[in-house]
Amino acid sequence: MTTVDDVPPRLLKLPPTALDAEQRSLYDAIATGPRARGPAAFPLIDGDGGLEGPFNAFLLQLRLGQALQALGSAVRFETSLTGRAREVAILVVAAAHDSAFEWYAHAAVGRTVGLTADELDALRSSRVEVLPDEYERMVADTALALAARGDLDDERFERAASMLGLPALFELLTLVGYYSLLALQLRVFRVGAPAADA
Repeated sequence: MTTVDDVPPRLLKLPPTALDAEQRSLYDAIATGPRARGPAAFPLIDGDGGLEGPFNAFLLQLRLGQALQALGSAVRFETSLTGRAREVAILVVAAAHDSAFEWYAHAAVGRTVGLTADELDALRSSRVEVLPDEYERMVADTALALAARGDLDDERFERAASMLGLPALFELLTLVGYYSLLALQLRVFRVGAPAADA
């Protein structure tokens, strides 16, 4: 089976020198915003200055790119989910969609918030029951149901709403939708994880 990592990208990275003023403004918001100021878990920019992962495509349509950049920043840095729970949910989505870049990036972030190698291995194979924390298991189980089925049955909804609360459940729904959208864009544009240095 061919994976995204086995084929050339369909969208070449836009070099900073080729960007107009509006594109440069969005580029700077991504490259110097909260993602860049957080733990340096993975590079946002390659050696030539091109944006890594989904961010390069954001430059194609600025209104959507700006909205996606702002939503992603809010999902990552302005919710009530703990750092571990947030990264657990993102990794569940990455595994469900077999998104190599999302997994690469958020496994690195996950390690900075305390996810162990065993926990990462379990999340990669959707074994959410191994998480030691009940709250994180609920986040992971809910994210897995949403990524796999796009819905929650009544029992699962009631359990998630009871444990997480409706505001955090809304945050989780938004996170799963956002990272599922990025996984789709990454797949269609054939953006895989960066090649390991030789």
